[in-house]
This record gives sequence, structure tokens and C-alpha cells, in this order.
Amino acid sequence: MTQTQIHATISPCTPILSADPTVKEDAMLDQQKITILYCRLSNEDALDGESNSIQNQKEFLTRYAAEHGYTNLKILVDDGYTGTNFDRPGVQEGFALVKQGLVGCWLVKDLSRFGRDYLTVGQYTDIIFPSYDVRFIAVNDGVDSERGDSDGFAAIRNLFNEWYPRDTSKKVRVVFRQKGTSGKHLGKPPYGYRTDPADKDHWIIDEDAAPVVKRIFDLAIDGKGPEQIARILEQDKVLTTKALYAKQSENHPDPKKRKKMPERPYHWIGQSVVGILERMEYTGCTCNFKTYSKSYKLKKRIPNAIEDMCIFPDTQEAIVSQAQWDRVQELRKNKRRPTKAQRQGLFSGLLFCPDCGNKLHF
Repeated sequence: MTQTQIHATISPCTPILSADPTVKEDAMLDQQKITILYCRLSNEDALDGESNSIQNQKEFLTRYAAEHGYTNLKILVDDGYTGTNFDRPGVQEGFALVKQGLVGCWLVKDLSRFGRDYLTVGQYTDIIFPSYDVRFIAVNDGVDSERGDSDGFAAIRNLFNEWYPRDTSKKVRVVFRQKGTSGKHLGKPPYGYRTDPADKDHWIIDEDAAPVVKRIFDLAIDGKGPEQIARILEQDKVLTTKALYAKQSENHPDPKKRKKMPERPYHWIGQSVVGILERMEYTGCTCNFKTYSKSYKLKKRIPNAIEDMCIFPDTQEAIVSQAQWDRVQELRKNKRRPTKAQRQGLFSGLLFCPDCGNKLHF
């Protein structure tokens, strides 16, 4: 969650007098521009202890700013965000101010707090910030763009900072692979099932949703398309997936876990119906590794080939039979719209109108 502090309401910090000439120099900076104090903490970083906590970073940077005469402060926080992705609310808000020419200095506790992507961190610290005349300081790493890298190892630190999430990703993938190949479900139960209170790795029938799933498959076998099925469910006032979960959470003892009922609780869409019709798990199996990503930096998921999935039959009670599921897949495959090339006739574009001379397409 991004936390911001309005710089216009912050009273100027009193510079601390020192015999150190660098402190006096910092105090003479143009105080009309904003000094950003940027803090970041990911879930993995939180395991390292209190030293990297958001509160610790705030106190550390605020103290540093006061001791070096920085005023007009703005604190930006990204709590729970990985350093490998720069699409974070706090950092994007700061970049927007930089592009407006409003920022004079960007302070971080160390380079890893700013980011763990070697190329992107270097692009900002070496190209973007200097082009906007923004001074970048990573206090603990001795990095100050105005004075240069004190020990010459900033690039190496950035590389090591990137190795950390890469190594973590490999470890997570190993654990994920071990769990997936053991026959346990890797994700949450789909609409129609719920987690067994006695065993979090086992799914049981959701008595409210399973009949709807059965009906959707029956309608598909009867020749109805996804949009037609969606309109039938809406007309019969069948609660959507989101609406059903909201209704089921109404009496939850923890108010924070009670979900808000959507404005249109019966408005089904064709894509939701398609998602249900494609779930192999309704036959009672566990299907793991249906998608994959090419890199830990990429969020896009790519569909896996059937032979690369791990499928374990009879791991929970089936909602539809294997024969029903296979029949629906066959019907959907045959009903898909033909491509433009398939729709065109054999001689399309090869014959010409005798009157106007234009090509004929049919």
C-alpha cells in the first residue's frame, strides 16, 4: 500500500551544524524542489528482520535528511512489493514528479530498496535521474550521483541485488514443482468446490455452486454457446461467482473477510462460462502446471502443452463425468468461428466484376 506525505505541509528541518564541509554544501541545495525519501519492503525482505522494516527505513532516511539539510520532504512507500518490478505505486508516483522537474534529490537506504533489477536500476541512476538533474543517494552503499560512487562497486551491488530474487525464485520453483508433482492442488478451488476444513489440500463439493456447474455443462451439451448460457443464468437470477462468494461470507466472524455484493449479482458473462467449461478439475482430477512463465521477471502466463501438465485422477468428488467434459470440449472446438482465410471461397479475390473491374470476395 502506497503511503505519501504531503510535502507542502512539512515544516523545514533544521540543518545540523558540522565541521564537515559536505554537510554545509548539502544545506545549500535548492530547497524549492522535493526530496523524496523512498522506502520499499517485499514479503521476502521482511524475513530478514527489523533492519529493513518500513518504519526503520523512514526513521533512517528522515534522520539522514535532517542531518544533511534536506527539506521539502516527501515520503513514498511501497510495502509488500518486489524489487524486480518497477510498476509499483510509490515509485511510479515519484517518477511522475521527476518527469515534471519537481524533484531535486531521491534518497534510499540502499540500492536494493530502490530495486533488484540490474538493468532498470542502472537505467534510472545513470541515465534518467541525471537527465532530470535529480541527485540519487543510496546511503548505506555510499552511492551519491553528485560525488560519484565512493568505492566503485555500485554496478556490482546492483548485480548481486538481482541475484537475490533470482535465487529465491529458483527455490520457490523447486518447492512448487515438488508440491505439484506430489498430486496436491497448487491453486485455490474453482467455483463448484471449496477447501476441506479438515484438510487444506483437499477440495470438497460446494453445495451452492456445484449444481450450477452441472447445469452449465448440460446446457453446453444441448448446443448452447457461452453467451447464451450466460443470458439463461441471468434470466433465472443465478448468483454469479463473485456474488455467491459474497453471500457465503456474510456471516464470517471476521468482518475483514466479508466480501461486498456486486451491483449486478446475476450478470454472467460468456468468458466466465468459458472458464468453467475449460476446467478439467470438474471431472474429479488435479491438474497442475497448466501455465508457465519464461522468466521470474515476466508476469505473463503461457499455456502449457497437455503432455507437460501433471494430471492426477480421482483426487476429489467429480461434478461432471469425463465423458461429459470430453463432449463439451469437442462441441466447443467444432463451434469456434472459422478464420478469415477459412471463410473465403476458393476463388475469392481471383475473379473480377465485369462491370466495375473490382475483385470479387465471397
